[in-house]
Amino acid sequence: MRFAAGRVLLHRHFARDKLVFAPVVRVVSDDERGLLLWMPHGTPVIRELAADGAGLRDMSFADWIRVEKRIVMDVHRGPDILKLVPPDGAHSVWWLFGPGQQFAAWYVNLESPSERWDDGDVAGLDLTDFDLDIWVWPNRHWEWKDEDELAERLGFPDHYWVPHPESVWAEGRRVVPAIESGTFPFDGTWCDFRPDPAWELVPAVPEGWDRPKAGR
Repeated sequence: MRFAAGRVLLHRHFARDKLVFAPVVRVVSDDERGLLLWMPHGTPVIRELAADGAGLRDMSFADWIRVEKRIVMDVHRGPDILKLVPPDGAHSVWWLFGPGQQFAAWYVNLESPSERWDDGDVAGLDLTDFDLDIWVWPNRHWEWKDEDELAERLGFPDHYWVPHPESVWAEGRRVVPAIESGTFPFDGTWCDFRPDPAWELVPAVPEGWDRPKAGR
């Protein structure tokens, strides 16, 4: 399944079979290098929050698994992000852009391989975020991110969605040689990316966001 350039997708994140986060993204390209997606500041998203409005990172995981939760409509308040979902591997690579579309950093998001789906009026891809990530600065200095979150949550195997942490670490280590050698996608490709000026910000998360998880 290939997606046409310009098409709007839902990039849905699951904790096991439970939907917890879904931004609206737009397809830049879909080819042998992977699926390239654009997610600007202000993008509509849905996210899971505690009933009082707190997020997962606002409390310990022990507290999070006990609190009542709800899905809310929100917007992405972070930087503009270009995301590459490669055709193989359990990760995606993000380009983060600051003010004036200045490239700021890469971000390697360790995650399950995505499952694509297309219902006609709405389409998307589903994944599980594995929490451990890698920051990569423009000079290609890199560092692990969220090792503490991974370690904490592994103490709750009945609730946590990462069953094989050793494979998550192995996937991260597999990406490191490309970072250090400056080979694709860390070779400067798309660091000067500019979105199509005809792409307007999607006003809301489309209907159909709550369809069952792909491959379930």
